[in-house]
Amino acid sequence: MKTINKILGAAFFLTLAVGANAQNGWNWGEQIDIAKEKNVLYTDAKNAKNFKSAVPPLEWLLENTPDLNPSIYINGAKIYQALGKKEKDAAKKESYIQRGLELHDKRIEYYPEDKADIMDRKSIYAYGFYSKTKEKYPYLYEVYSEAFELNGANMNSGNLVAYMNVVYKYRFSGGDLSDEQVIEIYSAISDALEKQKSRVSGDNKKKYDNMMGNVDKLLTATGVEISCTFVEEKLGPKLDEGNDLNMAKKIFGLMLKGKCLDSPLALKAAGIVQDNEPTFGVAKFMAQKNGQDGNDAKAIEYFQEAAGLTDDNGEKAEMYVNIARIQMKNGQKSTARNSARRALSFDPSYKDAYKLIADLYMGSFDDCKQEQSQVQDRAIFIAAYNEYRKAGNSSGMAAAKAQFPSIEDIFNEGKQEGESLTIGCWINVTVALERRPAN
Repeated sequence: MKTINKILGAAFFLTLAVGANAQNGWNWGEQIDIAKEKNVLYTDAKNAKNFKSAVPPLEWLLENTPDLNPSIYINGAKIYQALGKKEKDAAKKESYIQRGLELHDKRIEYYPEDKADIMDRKSIYAYGFYSKTKEKYPYLYEVYSEAFELNGANMNSGNLVAYMNVVYKYRFSGGDLSDEQVIEIYSAISDALEKQKSRVSGDNKKKYDNMMGNVDKLLTATGVEISCTFVEEKLGPKLDEGNDLNMAKKIFGLMLKGKCLDSPLALKAAGIVQDNEPTFGVAKFMAQKNGQDGNDAKAIEYFQEAAGLTDDNGEKAEMYVNIARIQMKNGQKSTARNSARRALSFDPSYKDAYKLIADLYMGSFDDCKQEQSQVQDRAIFIAAYNEYRKAGNSSGMAAAKAQFPSIEDIFNEGKQEGESLTIGCWINVTVALERRPAN
């Protein structure tokens, strides 16, 4: 029994010793007291911003207890980063920078499960020092490519923008990147930012819009030629596999930049985007494209949808004038005027609506004349003039006024200037009689 107790007691004290060595994720090694002392010394020096004094105890820990805790690598990188920023001597500065990069790699060696996060941090560290050093662009591109491959949409959002900047810098420094490769990287970065944007709400989304705008500018700055054929042949078939929203957004964005909007693929991609994430801009594009293709019913449907997707009354008015133009083209004069008046209900100052109504009146003389009274028939031009005046259209006003009843017609029919005349037909408005100018 005593023998068993001795064995159990030894096991208990061994457990305590092991626990003391590795408590709370700290592996102090064989020289526990020294390791703890070194840890206190370097952290105190770091917190006091006495970074050079932090180096000797830190390096002792890195050599003698390399798996002590991830903190020695995290703090170590910060220490060498601070030293690198302050150092004026180029050689010493570079040695500090390189040591910081080595610590990221050493951390991966001992804590490989954190590799993705460490590579994200390493790329940020490297960018901070090398983003303006041309000979380091190939290295930066290599580091960022690996970091993005590991992290994807989980990469630091600002670092995603930095990645696109690295691509731009690397390409212009002579890096071997084809247009197709640049576009593929841009697309992947855009997708990652879109996914991150979908995880936030409110004003936070604006931050992502700004970042995506910067990524777009960097794509343009790379000087790549966005080929419509490339987008159609390389990305188009992916939409045939299913209505993938992210792919549709990517295709539509690239076609917008490449001015490929006449392609049927642009309309298809925009349709998928609009079905899933309706916006005023895409609805307007869909309406215009369908109108160009002669699909008037669809065009009107999308113009109405666009009007419902904006709070800007001027944009609402614009959409209803576009609807009125389609209806006017198809001979639906009364309906077209109703649409124009709907536009004016949103924006009473929208001049295009008044001009459209005036054009409708000017084009209705032959349809509405009864050939019983020159004065009555020509009163339609007075109605057109009044609308042109509201539109501020001087040429239209002059053209309409030239068709007013003559003073002779007014006198011969026993009428007087200024009296009210009601125009029938589909127009059904009342005007004050005026004569046309004398030649």
